[in-house]
Amino acid sequence: MRLTVLTSALAGLLLTSSCSEAQTPGETEKKSAEKGKKSGKKGKKDKTNAPVADLQRLGQLSGGVPESSGLARGPRPGTFYTHADAGNAPVLFEIDAQGKLLNSLKLSSAENTDWESLAQDNSGNLFVTDAGNNNNSRRDLVIYRLNPSRPQQVERISFAYADQSEFPPTKADRNFDCEASLWHNGQLYLFTKDRAQHSTSKVYTLPDQPGKHTAKLLSRIAISGEVTGADLSPDGRLLALLGREQLFLLEGNSLEDALKSTPKVISLNGAGQTEGVVFTDNSTLIISTEQGTLYQYKL
Repeated sequence: MRLTVLTSALAGLLLTSSCSEAQTPGETEKKSAEKGKKSGKKGKKDKTNAPVADLQRLGQLSGGVPESSGLARGPRPGTFYTHADAGNAPVLFEIDAQGKLLNSLKLSSAENTDWESLAQDNSGNLFVTDAGNNNNSRRDLVIYRLNPSRPQQVERISFAYADQSEFPPTKADRNFDCEASLWHNGQLYLFTKDRAQHSTSKVYTLPDQPGKHTAKLLSRIAISGEVTGADLSPDGRLLALLGREQLFLLEGNSLEDALKSTPKVISLNGAGQTEGVVFTDNSTLIISTEQGTLYQYKL
């Protein structure tokens, strides 16, 4: 597979917290200007509406969907599931590619402590990863498993990290915040957001079955940023990791091979706070932002 890789400057990346409230472009520009006044510098205009050329804007969330922190394929082609993160109701939103709300699924037996990611198996089951862990101090990490056709039947996959013994650990070791997950061959793969060094995403695995489990440390990926989303191509050869206005692509003959490869970096400068990513085919990605914008990226 031939990838077009953009290696434009990474210095303009947004480094704000993924759990911040969604902001409209106008609000973001206003805050930027206010920040510039306080520092004695002229505030820069927000570039949310001017992403890189290869990123096609599809639409904007509407119908009361507050934001998009995770993304998965919907029941029909051209539809998707998404959700908001901490402080919002435990609801999955079914949307179309333009962001229009089609349906809402409330998970009455679940809580949204800090939903950050959606994974999906080959049978249509969804895995809602409630593992946002900004302070690295949570002891109630859980993944909710459900089939969208039966939203009231929610199973819990509770877990703890095999290598975490302090809650929280020292600031230099805070790499237990998970905002990206995917499903593959009966296993859930979790990718951490390195809040300490901003250089390494740890990869954990755990069974996709309900119960209490220990997330086993599988590998570490050198990532020059913080991972906020993940998905695997349908053929299993390309791993996409999303960062803050960055896309990391890892290629191999299998997921295991891809995890050992060197990430290829694609700049998404100007896209906004990129949070959700999903393959619709082996060469097409749909990307969502916390501000509610939906994009398509062709590899």
